[in-house]
Amino acid sequence: MIVFTFPGQGSQKAGMGEHWQQHPSWELVTEASSVLGRDLEGLLLHTGAEELTRTDNAQLSTFLTSLIVLDAVERLGVEPAAAAGHSLGEYSALVASGSLSFEDGLRLVHARGTAMLAATTSRFGTMAAVLGLDDDDVEVACARCESEVWVANYNAPGQVVIAGSPEGVADASAMAKELGAKKVMPMAVSGAFHTPFMEPARPALRSAIDSADLREAELPIYANVDARPHTSGSDWSGLLGAQLCSPVRWRQTLHNLGDAGATVVVELGPGGVLTGMAKRTLTGASTLSVSTPADLDRLLSLLAMPSDSGHGIHEGEHLFATERMVVSPAAGVFTPATGVGSGFELTPGCVLGRVGEHEVRSPFHGTLINMLAVEGERVTPSQPIAWLRSL
Repeated sequence: MIVFTFPGQGSQKAGMGEHWQQHPSWELVTEASSVLGRDLEGLLLHTGAEELTRTDNAQLSTFLTSLIVLDAVERLGVEPAAAAGHSLGEYSALVASGSLSFEDGLRLVHARGTAMLAATTSRFGTMAAVLGLDDDDVEVACARCESEVWVANYNAPGQVVIAGSPEGVADASAMAKELGAKKVMPMAVSGAFHTPFMEPARPALRSAIDSADLREAELPIYANVDARPHTSGSDWSGLLGAQLCSPVRWRQTLHNLGDAGATVVVELGPGGVLTGMAKRTLTGASTLSVSTPADLDRLLSLLAMPSDSGHGIHEGEHLFATERMVVSPAAGVFTPATGVGSGFELTPGCVLGRVGEHEVRSPFHGTLINMLAVEGERVTPSQPIAWLRSL
């Protein structure tokens, strides 16, 4: 069973859109910029690390990058049987499941990031990662402190994040070390996310959620709040609001996915943090982070590997993972690129020709088997233009 996971705030990196500029999925950036009325290309390409770390920018850039990667993977025909997102990543998972449109997802993430940024200015908080200590002991460390501090993320075995007031986090960090923590790492954030400190953000987020069209999901999405699968749009309306001030139960989510039969866990988006957590938690599953076009070939290679049943087809995967079609982006007359023919080695973004004013680009690596459209042929949107072997 293939599972898609989506990262949250903190996975962003300055210039993380550069790898995708020449990929057909980059068109989502133009669409997103139009929806929100701001230059999101600049956000993904030119915004410095400090500005990108700001809560609203971090969430929007991470969400958009994850959706670019999702679009690229969908072009390969790979489909998941389940999905989950870490914090902000739940919004990406909802779009992937068909429960939320891309446009509504953008508006919700924008509203969420703006509301959470405002909440951090009204009440300053911080977070720290506690390493090498059991969940129960971290909870004890927080409970013994007089200042406000809570567990915010149950990430993986021996990795728990705490959050609260600076005094509370400092006291709980010291207590955790006394209880045997190997290391406590302060996090470069200005808010105590997934704690009651985020309560001021609830009204604005609630209003945005109520304005969105949350539909029945086409596949189960595992929620941060209870680590259980949900498909109902009305359920998710409540879960997204509750998630804001509740801990992320990621370790429990991974365990439940494993119990449900997850054999391949693919992280879509920047960073690769969730992939590391999955490796530590689901030791019997194959894992991969897809964050650049080069990773698309690795994904196809992973899915082509023999499974426990003796073949390489996993539930949720397109059967013909090694042969792909490049399709027309528009209606018009096709003109092939000079020098491109059978046996030509393609890279992501390679131009195969034009349909009117629109370039036809390959979304992935591969060897061109044959052109399926000839010069001067009038083609329709999504009509196959070229046939290639991607492995």
